[in-house]
Amino acid sequence: MSNLLHKEITDSILKTYYDVYNQLGYGFLEKVYQNSMYFELKSLGYKVEAQKPIKVYFKNQLVGEYYADLLVEGNVIVELKACELLINVHSAQLMNYLKATEIEVGLLLNFGEDAEFKRIIYTNDRKQNKKNP
Repeated sequence: MSNLLHKEITDSILKTYYDVYNQLGYGFLEKVYQNSMYFELKSLGYKVEAQKPIKVYFKNQLVGEYYADLLVEGNVIVELKACELLINVHSAQLMNYLKATEIEVGLLLNFGEDAEFKRIIYTNDRKQNKKNP
């Protein structure tokens, strides 16, 4: 038995990703894939938020804001790409989203010519302190 964090949710997201990829193929804008993932995950009964604002604070001051493509069940950030291949800056983007929140699991999904995904985990003592002040 696997002890992956939020395994049931991420398994469903990945299944949905491959379903959408197999139906639409590659070549569409990222927004088309985002809408497709959103509607399909909602139809499966998941709580899904699109373009979820992620606020970044420094010394209790708001210093920036990002937007996660999808937030599923409040536990998994999904960042979508529609590019030739995933590169380090894409992973870093998702890692920053995780650093700025209490969320520990992210999926980076690419709807390029080849289906490609990365599962990213970010947890440390600081994150635990955010949860339990």
